[in-house]
Amino acid sequence: MGKVILTGDRPTGRLHVGHYVGSLRRRVELQNEGDYDRMYVFMADVQALTDNADNPEKIRQNIIEVALDYLAAGLDPEKCTLFIQSQIPELSELTTYLMNLITVSRVQRNPTVKTEIKMRNFEANIPLGFFCYPVSQAADITLFKANIVPAGEDQEPMLEVTRELVNRFNNTYGPVLVEPSIMLPPEGACRRLPGIDGKAKMSKSLGNCIYLSETADEVWQKVRSMYTDPEHVNLNDPGHVEGNMVFTYLDAFSTDQDFADFWPEYKNLDELKDHYRRGGLGDMKCKKFLNKVLNRTLEPMRERRHEFEKDIPEVYNILKKGTESAREVAACTIDEVRHAMRIDYFNDAELIAEQAERFASKQQ
Repeated sequence: MGKVILTGDRPTGRLHVGHYVGSLRRRVELQNEGDYDRMYVFMADVQALTDNADNPEKIRQNIIEVALDYLAAGLDPEKCTLFIQSQIPELSELTTYLMNLITVSRVQRNPTVKTEIKMRNFEANIPLGFFCYPVSQAADITLFKANIVPAGEDQEPMLEVTRELVNRFNNTYGPVLVEPSIMLPPEGACRRLPGIDGKAKMSKSLGNCIYLSETADEVWQKVRSMYTDPEHVNLNDPGHVEGNMVFTYLDAFSTDQDFADFWPEYKNLDELKDHYRRGGLGDMKCKKFLNKVLNRTLEPMRERRHEFEKDIPEVYNILKKGTESAREVAACTIDEVRHAMRIDYFNDAELIAEQAERFASKQQ
């Protein structure tokens, strides 16, 4: 079994820098390294509908936004397969089978599910589809036999559920599904980038995101409003870098080359942090530097996105071709699943012959 990579995003809006450092940047690196047999990146519109069922137009409109963000970030349809989840009906079928192998209480213990339920105020009335999305996610991974899933650390509980389901399926029916492992971002700051307001999670619903497609002016407005150190009131006050979003984002984005080009007074981020801790360094200077660093990353994406926006039908054609390719693989896996579960009735010549003989004997 070779290396198969799979990852994706819910198309509920444009992608933001948290998506980028959390997994999108790594996806592009993996794609360009070429050390894999197959790589799938998909738009999880079925999962997005679990908490947007009354607003499907939101998902419909954002498919193209996410596709443009993928292509702008550097994903290449010649090197990876881009597809739309809902267009692979085998995913729904496998989800149904996997639901029989997990209990309600097990899903309830999933910390990511707990957090998401609380964030969406679903405590009293949880949509069943939303509650079961860990199983849907397991189907996404296992249908394509992915053994590597690049994701943020908040997805580790989901991978645990997937591994449990793989083992339960294989022990019950036969060795068909593949157990995946998570590939976390190498930098700790990238594993769960907070919002610009200092909230634990960057979220479209909380309005604390910097989007990959925003203009330089829009990025600056958000950087300028970033949460820093409330105790760093005066220039000479010692500052705290822990919990300071400017330094959290610099941890995720800045390089020594950025310092050489934009702020040669410091060799690296450690020197800048030391100065800030001692006092004598203003927040606005740090924010201006961060703004340059972010725009160095985002400007090439803006340019590529602008080019793809000129031919939207071709973007849909890319998604259509990727989805057709993905479905061919999905169909093969679901055939193996049905065979292992002994529900491939019409293809089971031995079953048909055995029953034909059994009923024929009754006629004698």
